[in-house]
Amino acid sequence: MSVSRMFFLLTVLLAYLFLAAPLIIIFLMSFNANQYLSWPPESFTLDWYRALPQQTQFIDGLQTTLITASASTFFVLICGVPAALALNRYEFRGKELLSTFFISPLLVPTIVLAVGLVLVLGPLGLTNTYASIVIGHFAITFPYVIRTTLMSLLTSDTSCEEAAQVLGADRFTVFRRVTLPIIAPGVIAGGVIAFIVSFDEAVISLFVAESGRPTLPVHVLRYVEQSADAAVAALSVILILFSLVIVVIVERLMGLRNVLR
Repeated sequence: MSVSRMFFLLTVLLAYLFLAAPLIIIFLMSFNANQYLSWPPESFTLDWYRALPQQTQFIDGLQTTLITASASTFFVLICGVPAALALNRYEFRGKELLSTFFISPLLVPTIVLAVGLVLVLGPLGLTNTYASIVIGHFAITFPYVIRTTLMSLLTSDTSCEEAAQVLGADRFTVFRRVTLPIIAPGVIAGGVIAFIVSFDEAVISLFVAESGRPTLPVHVLRYVEQSADAAVAALSVILILFSLVIVVIVERLMGLRNVLR
């Protein structure tokens, strides 16, 4: 092996270690026996993991987060896939403007979106409800489904759809039996990203439902303000493992390269 290749591999390894260092530190701190966050740990214990089921605020927040993340992902897929199909298959006036509008939430600071949602949803009496969180999370996750689905459509072969139409299949059958299986990797990628982004979103949830339906990230922020123990580190490790499980499931079902291409 040449010196230049060894230097390149060493650089890549150091970069990965630098990126993974916070996760490694959190993992070790979650076993810290001290009553407060400290580094390095003086001794190790599993007490913080045993104490998590007694943290009712985390359980309530997790329930709210799972409900809102699942609902927002469902609605984003229901609306995003047809929108991507329309942008890809049809030519109409204002198409570029509409495409830019769909992607615009990625360009606007989340705090601005949160304030705007409060001003809109407040007079309607929708703040501090599941609906307010789902609407807010829908706005920030919609662009991901649009982009991933569009990428799948742009790289897909439409000859199969044309063949199905020639054989007499109606448009809905063509979409259900031909188009959807072809673009499934992009749809799944958009759904997974939407779910994770919604699950992790704190700013919008803090503004629109802080006092009524606080999500898990909001409860974590509150807990950190009041306590400095390793319970949050233990919770973080569990959430990291949860994300890894999702990645493994996607890899087993579709393959990450197919989903993220």
